[in-house]
Amino acid sequence: MSSQIDSTITRRGLLSAFAATAVVSAPVFANATGYVKGAGSIRKLSMFSKRLGENVNTVYWIDGEYIDEAIFEISKLMRDWRQNEVKLVDRRTIDIIAASQTLLETSQPFQLLSGYRSPRTNAMLRRQSRSVARKSLHMTAQAADLRMSGRSVRQISRAALSCRSGGVGRYSRSNFVHMDCGPLRTWGR
Repeated sequence: MSSQIDSTITRRGLLSAFAATAVVSAPVFANATGYVKGAGSIRKLSMFSKRLGENVNTVYWIDGEYIDEAIFEISKLMRDWRQNEVKLVDRRTIDIIAASQTLLETSQPFQLLSGYRSPRTNAMLRRQSRSVARKSLHMTAQAADLRMSGRSVRQISRAALSCRSGGVGRYSRSNFVHMDCGPLRTWGR
């Protein structure tokens, strides 16, 4: 794992993002002691699903409190669309996605490719591809596969890696980044 930050994410930009954003007093949890912390009083997320034709642009945390309705709205967008099954997304994953979005210093939403996957959907995808994990964190609503217009896989993964809060997988050929709140690790190109 590289410790350098992509040139598009400057130290000044990083500090500005901390001061102006929604990543204040983030919860400390196993394997994520370096989680992004800042001085803002809100956290927000902007994301869309082309497949579903739906989007979310919401504040989901204010002054140390998560907003249940916003968490459900995000979870609904991140549902298993094949089974039309909703599972509440782990708030730590939402925090990592939101922090990464802020660090990218853009108003562009993330495009969600995959969020929660039921065990049935995950098994079907495993039969189609060796890159799908048998015990995928997608099945516990702790992972998302994302891309962003105008940002490269490298830029997005660097932002996610700077959170030091979970797994970050780079899938350059497919143009997406996997983010999860599991153990700190990286993979891919």
